[in-house]
Amino acid sequence: MIWMLIILAVTVLDQASKYIIKANIDYGDKIHVIDNFFYLTYHGNTGAAWGILQDGRLILIPLTIITSAVLFYILFKTDSRVLKVSLSFILGGAIGNLIDRAFIGAVTDFLEFHFGSYVFPTFNIADSFIVVGTGLLAYYMLFINKDFGQSKTDGNENSNN
Repeated sequence: MIWMLIILAVTVLDQASKYIIKANIDYGDKIHVIDNFFYLTYHGNTGAAWGILQDGRLILIPLTIITSAVLFYILFKTDSRVLKVSLSFILGGAIGNLIDRAFIGAVTDFLEFHFGSYVFPTFNIADSFIVVGTGLLAYYMLFINKDFGQSKTDGNENSNN
C-alpha cells in the first residue's frame, strides 16, 4: 500500500508543480533563480526525453501504458524494497507525464539549467523521479539482485564437450 501512496505523491507533486508554473509564468518566459545557472521557465514537449519523437503521442501514450502495466506487475511480485521504491518513482513520474501527454498534448517542462554555454534540456519533477528511480533500478540490478546477468547453465558453457 505504501508503494501506491508514493506513486500518488509523486504524481500529485508533479501535477501541482506544473499547475503552479502554468499559472505564474507565460509560455517561453524565464524566471532567473540563480543567474547564469538555474531558471524556471514554461515549455511544452510533444515528444519524449530531449525532444525525441516530437509529436509522437500515438506512440508514446500506448508505450507508457504498456510499460507502466509491466512495472506495476513487477512491483506487486517483488519483495525487494529497493526495487519497489525504484518502480514507484518511475511509475509516479511516468503517470505524471502521461497525464500531460494525454490531456494537454504536450508535457510541461520548467526546470532549466545552464552549464557555461551548454543549456541542459528543460525537464520537470516527473522526469526527475524517473531518473532517480532508474538510478535505483540500476543499483538494484547491479548490486542487489545476484542473479542479474548470470547464466542459467550449470557453469559448463565454456567447455568444448
